[in-house]
Amino acid sequence: RRRGFTLLELVVALSVVALLTMIAAPAYRAQINRSRVSQAIGDIKLIEMKLERYQTDRGRLPSTLTEAGLTLLDPWGRAYRYLVMEGASVGQVRKDHSLHPLNTDYDLYSMGADGQSATPLTAAKSRDDVIRARNGSFVGLATNY
Repeated sequence: RRRGFTLLELVVALSVVALLTMIAAPAYRAQINRSRVSQAIGDIKLIEMKLERYQTDRGRLPSTLTEAGLTLLDPWGRAYRYLVMEGASVGQVRKDHSLHPLNTDYDLYSMGADGQSATPLTAAKSRDDVIRARNGSFVGLATNY
C-alpha cells in the first residue's frame, strides 16, 4: 500500500487552515489598529511638549506645526491637524457632544484610519480620530472622550 494523503484529508487540512485564517486575520487587523492609535497618542503628547517649549521660548503658539519645525506624520501617513484657538472661527473649532470646544488653547488631532473628520465628535467621521482635549488632560480616541 502507498503512503500519502487522500483528497479528503487534503480538503480537511485546507479547511482548517482557512478557518484559522478567518479567525486570526480580524484579530491581527485590530491589533495593528490599536498599535497605530497608541503611536498617534504618543506623537500627540510629543508634539504637545514641543509646542509648550515653543510657547515658552517665544511667548506665543506657532500658527502652524511647520513653523515650530514639526513635520511628523500620523501612523496612517497624514499630517496631524493643528489649530490655534485665538482667532479661530466657531466653525473650525472641534466640539464635544454638548457642542462645547474641546480646548481653549489649541486643537491637535489625527483624523484616524478613515482620514475623515468633522468638527463635532458625535459625527460618524470623527469617531476614529485621535484627539487632544481639555487642554491636554485627555489624549485618546474620540469615541473614548
